[in-house]
Amino acid sequence: MNSENTPLLRRTTSSLSEISNSRLYLAVFSAVLGNFNFGYSLVYPSPVLPKLTSPDADPRLRLDPNQAAWFGSIYSLGAAAGGLGAMLLNDLIGRKMSIMMSAVPSTAGYTLMGGAVNLSMLHGGRFLTGVAGGMTAASIPVYISEISHKKVRGALGSCPQITAVFGTLTLYALGLVVPWRWLAVAGCVPAVLMVVLLVFMPSSPRRLLSLGQEQKAEKALRWLRGAKYNTSIELNAIQHSINTQVKITLAQLATPIYYRPILISVGMRFLQQMTGITPILVYLEPIFAKSSVSLEPRYDAAIVGAVRLLSVAVAASLMDKAGRKALLYTSSMLMFLSSLTLTMISHTTPCPAVNVTAPNSELGNALQASQETALSFVPLISTVVFIFGYAMGWGPITWLLMSEVLPLVARGVASGLCVTVSWVTAFALTHAFTLLVDAYGLYVPYLMFTVVCVFCLLFNAVCIPETRKRSLEEIENYFRTGRTFTIRQNHPSVVSS
Repeated sequence: MNSENTPLLRRTTSSLSEISNSRLYLAVFSAVLGNFNFGYSLVYPSPVLPKLTSPDADPRLRLDPNQAAWFGSIYSLGAAAGGLGAMLLNDLIGRKMSIMMSAVPSTAGYTLMGGAVNLSMLHGGRFLTGVAGGMTAASIPVYISEISHKKVRGALGSCPQITAVFGTLTLYALGLVVPWRWLAVAGCVPAVLMVVLLVFMPSSPRRLLSLGQEQKAEKALRWLRGAKYNTSIELNAIQHSINTQVKITLAQLATPIYYRPILISVGMRFLQQMTGITPILVYLEPIFAKSSVSLEPRYDAAIVGAVRLLSVAVAASLMDKAGRKALLYTSSMLMFLSSLTLTMISHTTPCPAVNVTAPNSELGNALQASQETALSFVPLISTVVFIFGYAMGWGPITWLLMSEVLPLVARGVASGLCVTVSWVTAFALTHAFTLLVDAYGLYVPYLMFTVVCVFCLLFNAVCIPETRKRSLEEIENYFRTGRTFTIRQNHPSVVSS
C-alpha cells in the first residue's frame, strides 16, 4: 500500500512545484525596454555628430570640437545623476516604479533634441536622456534578479545588456536612412511602451515581503511562477534572508558581508568603463573615419552593432553553462588582444614608397594598393573583436553580478552608487578621449585600454566569486562566512536549494 502511495505523493508534490516561466519572461521584457532605450540614447551622437559638425549644418546647431565633446560626454553626467536618483527611488518607491519613472526624463530629452533650435536644447536633451539611462541601469538589473529564480537568472540577467545592444544596433541602422531629428522622435516609442506594459507587471516579491505585505508577495510570486508552483518554500527562504538583515551602520560597512560585495561591484563597473567601451561606441563613426577604413564609417558602425548583438546572445546562452568567471577571462583576453592590435596599428609609420620609375612599377603599385586595402580592414576587424569580447563578458556580467552579490539591505543604495561611479568614469573618459585623440592620435587611448584589460584579468582572478547556479541567499552567505555558499539550517523556514 505504501509502495503504491509514495509515487503518487511524489507526483503531486512535483506538479505543485512546476514552474511556468512565460509570465516571468513577459515581466522581464517589459522592464528591459528601458535598456533598449538606454542603448539607443547612449550612441545617439555616432550618426548625429558628423551632421552637426559639417559646414552644411544649421549655424544655430553647428558644433565645434569642444561642443562636440560635450555633446558626446554630457550623457554620462546625466547617467551619473540618474544613478544617484535611483539610490533613493529604488528603496523609496520600489524597483518597478523607478523603472517607470525613467520614462519622464527620457521622453522630455528626446523631445528637446528633436525640436532643438539652439545648442542648449541639444545639450539639455542629451543630459536628460542620460538621467533616464542612469535610472534604468541602476533599477532594471535589480528588478530582474529579484523576480527570477536561479535556474534562469543568469540568462535573464544578461537580457538588459542584450536589449541595450539591440537598441544600439537599431540606432546605427536607422541612422543610415533617418534624419537626425526623427531619430530623436523614434527614441520616445520604447519608453512609452515600457510604461504601458509595466503597469500590468507585479512588483518584486522580495520588496513586498520587506514591506510586510505577505499576501501581495505571494500573489506576485504565484503570478511570476505559475499556478502550479509551490510558493511557500521560496517565500520562506526570502523571508529568512530579510529577517537576518539589519539596518546598515558605518561600523557594519567595515564587515566583509557588506564592503566586499560593494567593492567588487564598484570595481567591476569602474574597470568596465575604463576598457574604453563608452567612447568607442559614442564616437564609432568618427573613429572609423580617422582609421581610414575602406568602408564608409556609418556602415562600419552598423557592422559592429550587429556583431555586438550576436555576441551578447552567445553570452546569454553560455552564462549558466560556462560560468561567469570563464566568460570574464575570455572577454578580457579578446579585448586585450584586439586593443593591443589597435595600439600597434595606430602607431605604425607608413611603409616606404614604391619606386614608380622601376620597370615593374605597375606591379608594385598594384601590390601596394592590395596591401593598403587589406590593412584598412584591420581596424574594423580589431574593433569587431574588441566589441565581441566586451559583449561576451564584461558587458552583461557586470550588470548581472552587481544584482547578484549586493546584499539585500543595501541593494538599492549600492546599485545606485555603482552606476554613479560607472558614469562619472565614463564622462571623464569620453570627454578626455577627444582631447587625447586630437593631441596624440588614437595610439594613446588604445594603449591605455590595453593596460586596463590586463587589470581586468587580474581582478577576475583574485576578487570575483563564481555565482553560477547559486541562489541570492547562498551568495549572501558566501560573503557572510567568507568562503562557503552552503547555508546551515538554523532556521526552520529555510529549505536548502
